[in-house]
Amino acid sequence: MKILSIQSSVAYGHVGNSAAVFPLQRIGVEVMPVHTVNFSNHTGYGAWRGPLIDPADVRDVVTGIEERGAFADTDAILSGYQGGEGIADVILDAVARVKAANPAALYACDPVMGNAKSGCFVAPAIPVLLRDRVVPAADIITPNQFELGFLTGTEPDTLASTLESADLARAMGPSVVLVTSVERPDREPGTIEMLAVTPEGAWLVTTPYLPLKANGSGDVTAALFTAYYVRTRNAAEALARTTSSVFDLLRTTHESGRRELELVAAQEFYAHPQLQFEVRQVR
Repeated sequence: MKILSIQSSVAYGHVGNSAAVFPLQRIGVEVMPVHTVNFSNHTGYGAWRGPLIDPADVRDVVTGIEERGAFADTDAILSGYQGGEGIADVILDAVARVKAANPAALYACDPVMGNAKSGCFVAPAIPVLLRDRVVPAADIITPNQFELGFLTGTEPDTLASTLESADLARAMGPSVVLVTSVERPDREPGTIEMLAVTPEGAWLVTTPYLPLKANGSGDVTAALFTAYYVRTRNAAEALARTTSSVFDLLRTTHESGRRELELVAAQEFYAHPQLQFEVRQVR
C-alpha cells in the first residue's frame, strides 16, 4: 500500500506527518510525505521557529512525485491541519491527479478545526473552506465530535444525534465518517468513544479516558484508520485496530509523564495491536 500524505512537519515532537508517517511505515505502508510547514515544534507551545512552505513549493513537490510515475499505484491521499487557505487548492489538485492515475484511490481528510474544550484554533476562513470545498471531495473524513457539529450545523451529543450528524456529513460527499472524541452524556463514566459510519452500518468502540493533552494523537488516528480501511474495506476491523493502537500509544505517553507522544516507544502496538476493545454495531 502507498499513501501520499500532505501535512505539517515538526522536528521536535509528533504532529502532522511527524506523527503519521512512522506508524504507517510500521504497519507496512509506503508513505510519500509532503510537508506544508517545517516547524521546530507544534504551535501549542506558543512559540516555534521555521517556515510555512509556500503552496507553490508544495505543489512543485507533488508534481515531482507525479513525474516519477508514483500516482498510478497510490492507494490513498491523506491530509490534516491546513495552516493557510492556499494549501487546500494544492491538496484538491493532488487528489484529482492521483485519482486520474488511479480511480480506485481514496482521499482521507482530517478536517482539523478545534475541539469542544478549546473551540476553533485555526484561521476563521479554514473551517468554511473545509466544509464547502475540501470535505465534499473526500471519501473518508475523521472529525472529532466538535468538528462534526460545525460541518453539519448540528450539535451532536447523544448516540442518535451523532449518527444523524454523521449521515449529514456523508450526504456532503464522503462515504466513510470516523467520529473521534465522542462524549455522550449517558456513556459509562471515565470513558470516551469513537464511532465509524459507512454505507454498510455504524460501529462504536469505548475505551477508558486518559487525562492528558496529546497533540498529534488525532493525526495518528486518521492515518491508521485510513490505512486499515483502504486495506480491508472493513470499518469495524479498521476501528478495532486503530483504537487499540492509539489507546496503547496514549497509555504509554501518559505513563511516561512526558508532553510529547511516545511514538517510537509504542511502536509494537501499531505492528501488533492487542485488539482489547469490543467494537459493537449500533446500526
